[in-house]
Amino acid sequence: MNNALPDHSLLLRLRTRQLVLLSLLDAERHLGRAAAALHISQPAASKLLLQAEETLGAPLFERHARGMTPTPYGEVLVRYARRMLTDFGVVRGELAALRSGLRGTLRIGSVPGAVPELLAPTLSEYKRRHPRVAVAVTVDTSDIMIGQLARGEVDLVLGRLTEARDEADFQRVPLLEEALVVVVRAGHPLTERAGISFADLAAQPWILQPPGAPQRVRFDAVLREAGLGTRLNITETSSTVATTALLEISDMVAVMPASLAEHYGRLGVLRTLPLDFSIRVPPIQLITRAGDALSPPAAHFVAQLRNDAGAAAQHPRERPARRRAAQAAPARGPAGHA
Repeated sequence: MNNALPDHSLLLRLRTRQLVLLSLLDAERHLGRAAAALHISQPAASKLLLQAEETLGAPLFERHARGMTPTPYGEVLVRYARRMLTDFGVVRGELAALRSGLRGTLRIGSVPGAVPELLAPTLSEYKRRHPRVAVAVTVDTSDIMIGQLARGEVDLVLGRLTEARDEADFQRVPLLEEALVVVVRAGHPLTERAGISFADLAAQPWILQPPGAPQRVRFDAVLREAGLGTRLNITETSSTVATTALLEISDMVAVMPASLAEHYGRLGVLRTLPLDFSIRVPPIQLITRAGDALSPPAAHFVAQLRNDAGAAAQHPRERPARRRAAQAAPARGPAGHA
């Protein structure tokens, strides 16, 4: 790579069209198709690529009989180009939101366990205070969400940093400690039994998150300790909707965070089995990209979320939504007057 020039001088020599071309080349793996997508001729695209390679002093793509593939240098530049395009898309979205009378966008990634106690109460109040902010929420496992955060596709994540990620790339604030519990449908035969052991559940069909998810990693460790790792009938899904739908119509057994189980218990859908499961997952964290300034909508949400989490820690028996309702209700005297 060309290291003789300082970063700002080297960046000035790169053109936006070159970065867009690199992204298209990686997607199409064909110079002609990439040129057509950029609405330029193939010779012009070839010249842009050559100029980018000369600027950086490294080959970015290898030519083959049937197309092109990025070199290791090219893969680095493609990641940068894609992130630039993603960030620009966010900027366009915020500008469009301002023109339409809104006040920007907020993109949240969350694991399912963070939704009932953290995300839903805070987001409900946030939208009441900031109705002009357009909010998009994606719910999935931590490994998927952290990948989206690294690519700039979400502003923040409520989840857990996976072992495959470099801790230096992210900022983290622990928010919610909780254990895993075993759940079944309301009316399941196991709900009538007392003194259930983990071995008693070996013959039951299980619903578990895919391998690699923090919850599954800890569950598999318990299986190994109990000698049950190869004996369970397992269906794998990261979807809470699929899990609850399967539980409702069958005698399957699942594992989920206690707060999520309590949420579905209040709805009368699921029951928590009286089992000493003894598995705690790492705390759910507020995760952002290190070194990146949050947009105003994201910064306001983070401040409110941390305030809510602090209040919940002081009053663990009160759900945030209920606490807000109590605080918002007017005080009344003996005759019912304010």
